[in-house]
Amino acid sequence: MTDESATMTPDAPVIEEGASGDAPEAKKKIKQSVDIQDIGPCKKHIKVTVLREDIEKNIQEKYKELVGESSIPGFRPGKAPRKIVTQRFRKDVFDKVKGEILLSSLDQLAEDFDVAPLSPPNLDPANLFIPEEGDFVYEFDVEVRPHFDLPEYKSLKLRRPIRTFSEADIDEEQKKILSQEGQLVPKDGPAERGDYIVVDMVTTFAGEKVGEAPEITLRIDDTMSFKDGVATKFGEQVIGVKAGEKRNVDISMTESVSNPQLKGQTILAALDIKDVKRLRLPEMDDLFLERYECKTIDQFREKIRLVLDRRLEYAQRQSIREQVLALITSSATWELPQDLLRRQARNALSRRVMEMKESGISEDEIKGRQRMLERDVLSTTAQSMKEHFVLQKIAEQEKLEIDHGDVDQEIDRIAEVYKESPRRIRAQLERDGQLETLAAQLIERKALNRILETAEYEDVATDRDGGMATVDTQAVQGEMHDPTAVPPAVEDTNPEA
Repeated sequence: MTDESATMTPDAPVIEEGASGDAPEAKKKIKQSVDIQDIGPCKKHIKVTVLREDIEKNIQEKYKELVGESSIPGFRPGKAPRKIVTQRFRKDVFDKVKGEILLSSLDQLAEDFDVAPLSPPNLDPANLFIPEEGDFVYEFDVEVRPHFDLPEYKSLKLRRPIRTFSEADIDEEQKKILSQEGQLVPKDGPAERGDYIVVDMVTTFAGEKVGEAPEITLRIDDTMSFKDGVATKFGEQVIGVKAGEKRNVDISMTESVSNPQLKGQTILAALDIKDVKRLRLPEMDDLFLERYECKTIDQFREKIRLVLDRRLEYAQRQSIREQVLALITSSATWELPQDLLRRQARNALSRRVMEMKESGISEDEIKGRQRMLERDVLSTTAQSMKEHFVLQKIAEQEKLEIDHGDVDQEIDRIAEVYKESPRRIRAQLERDGQLETLAAQLIERKALNRILETAEYEDVATDRDGGMATVDTQAVQGEMHDPTAVPPAVEDTNPEA
């Protein structure tokens, strides 16, 4: 039984080249029947039957061309008997006909059923053959975009976080910048935020030891990000500690943890405090200011204020985006294939990292936030993909498009942030296969902006964000997993299959 085909558009938006003055020549359709069935979340099985009438017509046309063009020993050019031409060129003719018929059939399938796959279908032309008699039948499985109705996305009521940065905020950020060139020195007394502790760490789960790390140095901040886990209450659990004391810290494990049974679990880290240190900051002399292209400390502090403002803009965009997408995806209850999520997970994480870099967030903080995202990477990617599908459909409804000028402008903006040439940025995007991702990001941004044009805002004062420190230490011993890797296919061991 054939079900309703999902309405599809390509994952990356088409970049408009400009209208042409010539009307396209209408294609002559081939005679075929199509059967489309659901076989899983966002997956279709498609069976196409091309009627023999069109196949035979193409075969005869090819032979006719060869009779006039072929050069066969013993016969003058174009004078070889049809039977001999048929015998000699049969394989070539059938291969050419197969290629042309298959291409026309797939194009017509996309036009008639609006099928544009999320990934290439599992269709290998080398394993397809035109029969001597009868119809040409081929079938394949393909991942498709889910079919859904758009929710109401206009006149949404949103809360916008606002904040006025004080001199104390600038002092704190200035200290973070200076700390990159600071020197650790012993400290008497209890540890405070921004201090460092040298510890022996032993981790356990359900009373069993799962890892240890001797003499690691940890900076005290609200959150501590390990390579395979995140301690969200780190500051709360260790501030005030002194050398010789012991403290316990809870660590939530990411999907990259070496032991799959610990994914998403919380383990206990026992810290034996060996030493407490503070950071001696360098002097802000002329050489220091020159590295930041400043002549005075006031100029340096003004640069810091601009960075804080840019981060606030990022936080506002993220907050508003999260509110909008939570509202418009609340009814998106459809499932997505796990293998599709794994393939897209790396791109989803890369896009979030790029957004953070463009907003002036430090590499250390980006690393920590990235590990936060990796705690449940497939769930995070599923939500990101649902947001992508909804925004893409809104873009279609609103008839939003991008052109090469939009892409060039975005590349120029990225180049300015990274202080690189636009040519080098474009080359890197092309090398990494990210141009289509960039185009998709731009069309999503246009769709989101269209939503925000009609939204109603309530400004809400916000406090400082919690700080995050990182350390390149695993909380659980063993080889870490790549949560975005597609697992190897399971071999069929049944000889009767």
